[in-house]
Amino acid sequence: MIKLGVNIDHIATLRQARMEDYPSPVKAVAICEKAGADSITTHLREDRRHIQDKDVFEIKQCMRTKLNFEMAACEEIVNIALRLQPYSVCIVPEKRQEVTTEGGLDVAGQKKYLAEVVKKLKDNGIIVSMFIDPEPVQIEACANIGANAIEIHTGKYANLFKSGKEKALPELEKIKQASMLAQQQNLIFNAGHGLDYNNVYDICAIKNINELNIGFSIIAQAVFDGLEKAVIDMKKILLKY
Repeated sequence: MIKLGVNIDHIATLRQARMEDYPSPVKAVAICEKAGADSITTHLREDRRHIQDKDVFEIKQCMRTKLNFEMAACEEIVNIALRLQPYSVCIVPEKRQEVTTEGGLDVAGQKKYLAEVVKKLKDNGIIVSMFIDPEPVQIEACANIGANAIEIHTGKYANLFKSGKEKALPELEKIKQASMLAQQQNLIFNAGHGLDYNNVYDICAIKNINELNIGFSIIAQAVFDGLEKAVIDMKKILLKY
């Protein structure tokens, strides 16, 4: 069964739009867990555009499932992760000017530094995943630096899907091949970014997927249906696979 990780960053985005103390990410965690989320993802960005330091520690303290902490591999955020002690971290690329994460991390191009970060986190009992594009060279680099898992960036697939399912087939095939290579390299295989209630089915059908991390589409649907139902409806899709 594919697990569902719910990214709650955009609960905080809504809060920060007015600099209020609501809606509460902590309350959102409780609702998501009640609805069947297997884990909760938060991304503490360097510019603190949505999730804040206080949020991640309050979430960790109150949650019943597992915290997946998305982070850049910079010293400040690594040190926060070591204090936070989440179940897992997912190391992502980060650009201040981007609206959202636009692509995968270049692990192959910075193996020495990332290997040091991975070791430090793993030595503290944290599972380490790398957010990458479905490229063999990146998957092999993740295995070489000692990562436990990879999360494939599905944003390109999701964007192509908007123009028709057939347009997305070449990218879908790349993700399938990535899944097989990850298995050969003994890497846990996760995926996420841009997945929604329409395009997620073909991703779910890929073998060896451990977890999908989905945020924006669930939070957006919650505006109309409520957060609990939005999570339940996504969970129902994943339970079919």
